Amino acid sequence: MNLPNKLTVFRVILIVPFVLVMLGSYAGWEWYMALFGGIADVADYISLGIFIVASLTDMLDGKIARKYNLVTNFGKFMDPLADKLLVCAALICLIEMDRIPAWIVIIIISREFIISGFRLVAADNNVVIAASYWGKFKTTFQMIMVCLMIANIDAFAVLTQIVMWIAVILTVISLIDYLVKNKSVLFDGKI
Repeated sequence: MNLPNKLTVFRVILIVPFVLVMLGSYAGWEWYMALFGGIADVADYISLGIFIVASLTDMLDGKIARKYNLVTNFGKFMDPLADKLLVCAALICLIEMDRIPAWIVIIIISREFIISGFRLVAADNNVVIAASYWGKFKTTFQMIMVCLMIANIDAFAVLTQIVMWIAVILTVISLIDYLVKNKSVLFDGKI
């Protein structure tokens, strides 16, 4: 297993401590209360740190894979899956913490399922659907939104709302962009 793939696996593994730390105070787990003394702010910053490290591995594994020609089928499959798992886990935790409306998370996760479906159909026809610029912008704003919501800093409340709306708009735009550009994959199996 090469370094980019190890970073991808590491990102998936980081989801477990991220979720445990993020939800610990809300679940009232005894081990959590003993470790953090019930101070939710500390947990927010630890979970934010874990999320940032995991997000940075996404950027790093892609750059290393392309620079050193270490692109593998495992990486092509697992890298986007790891991203989706990380972001979806964070968003679901944020619903539990009452920091994001469920309907926004439903839009974001639905978009991911639709695009994944398109990619599966395309893969059956030996076609690779590359990430678009809209998709990359969407991912960037979703990651920033998640970071702001995890930090939960009152002074950034307006900024958090603005970034959230930009992330939602980019999610919808990127979905429409994928559907329009790749509609032939669904209807006739060709691009």
